Amino acid sequence: MKSNRKLLIALAAIAVLIAAVWYFTQSGGEDTQLLEAPVKKGLFTISVTTTGELEAKSSEMINGPSPTALRDARIWQLKIDDIIPDGTIVDSGDYVAQLDRSELTNKIKDQQIDIEQYQNNFIKTQLDTTMELRAARNELVNLKYAMEEAQIAVDQSIYEPPATQRQVQIELDRAQRAYDQAVKNYSLKYEKAVANMSEVSTALKKKQTEFEKFFSLSQEFTIRAPKAGMVIYQRDWDGKKRGAGASISTWENVVATLPNLREMITKTYVNEVDISKVKVGQRVDIGVDAFPEKKFTGQVVEVANIGEQLRNSNAKVFEVKIEVNEFDSIVRPAMTTKNVIITDELVDVLYVPLEALHAMDSIQYVFVGSQRRQVIPGKSNENEIIIRAGLREGENVNLISPEDHKSFKLIEVDASEMARIKAEELKAKEDAEKAAAAKEAERQQMMQQRMMQLPAGAMPAGQGKKAEGGAGKPKS
Repeated sequence: MKSNRKLLIALAAIAVLIAAVWYFTQSGGEDTQLLEAPVKKGLFTISVTTTGELEAKSSEMINGPSPTALRDARIWQLKIDDIIPDGTIVDSGDYVAQLDRSELTNKIKDQQIDIEQYQNNFIKTQLDTTMELRAARNELVNLKYAMEEAQIAVDQSIYEPPATQRQVQIELDRAQRAYDQAVKNYSLKYEKAVANMSEVSTALKKKQTEFEKFFSLSQEFTIRAPKAGMVIYQRDWDGKKRGAGASISTWENVVATLPNLREMITKTYVNEVDISKVKVGQRVDIGVDAFPEKKFTGQVVEVANIGEQLRNSNAKVFEVKIEVNEFDSIVRPAMTTKNVIITDELVDVLYVPLEALHAMDSIQYVFVGSQRRQVIPGKSNENEIIIRAGLREGENVNLISPEDHKSFKLIEVDASEMARIKAEELKAKEDAEKAAAAKEAERQQMMQQRMMQLPAGAMPAGQGKKAEGGAGKPKS
């Protein structure tokens, strides 16, 4: 009994479904006539929507040890052993990070061993020098005594025969020469001793200075905040943040940054298809994903001239920087933004949804009731398109084609309207050409001014060698 009841319910449901499908299928032609949209007139906004990331306009770097000192120590890379969490608020002098000291510690130990060796060498040289000079001084004393004894013999020989007198005089002269030579030798030994002591002393002081530098450098491995602010991790070239385990180098020693949160920019990338629309100075409506209720405004301040290819993407994009006008302490760097760049605004124009526009060959048209009416479209945005001719404000256009649209006769745009549009296009072209010519004239004037400022005989860069080769000579 229960199974029969379930079967009946299932059959009834299927019957209702079939009836609904039949009803909507049969009445679809009538409903399609109701899918209409009015022709609107007013402000028409064209925009490019992108996703970006907030960052500070300016930041103070929290740097690691001095690159010069690291290079002197022959240390090229340092690992971040520990760092406080990203986004931490710190005061001036607060702890930020700790770098790996192991390589420097080994070098300091080597320096200590070298210092001990230099100290031992200094002491040894000092002792050797002292003993050598002492022996030389003793020799001088002995030679002086010998000279005095020879002088006494000479004095006592005045009553001796001439040969004896000559003999003792020779002994005196010999003693005098030996003493004089010993004095000179002592002077040379003393100068040599002073030089040796100076050399070993200088070497010891140099090694001690290196040790002091290494020891002072080791103190820089504890990173502290230069001022109060919010610590934001530095990003590497691949976009990864420099947290614990990351490395810094002597040529890129930034550990983290302290951004100025009062002046923010959002960095975004625009597809090469849309980049021609984006110009410096354009207004931007900015939303922050983390706080949907917050709305900000900004303006384009920088547009890259050269495109790039992001990682894991085949599309070419151009970097665009947008300055945020308002300050709000709630927003933080690295927050995701939705940026609506207003590339153009047209006042008092007619526009309809994009779905209403159809095309056949080179003719574009819309359906107005039972009419197929030719239109001349203009610029478009993501949802709507401007109609330059063929429609009036307040008319309704069909969003989908009527079932019997093939039988509709095409109502063409009035000839006077076509003439007006062609005249507008011609004027726009002439205005563009005038603007381009004025810009070129300004560029040429600036070049002439630069030429006038050059010294006599000087040539602008890249033009100095044309006349030297055969290409610069007139043909005979």
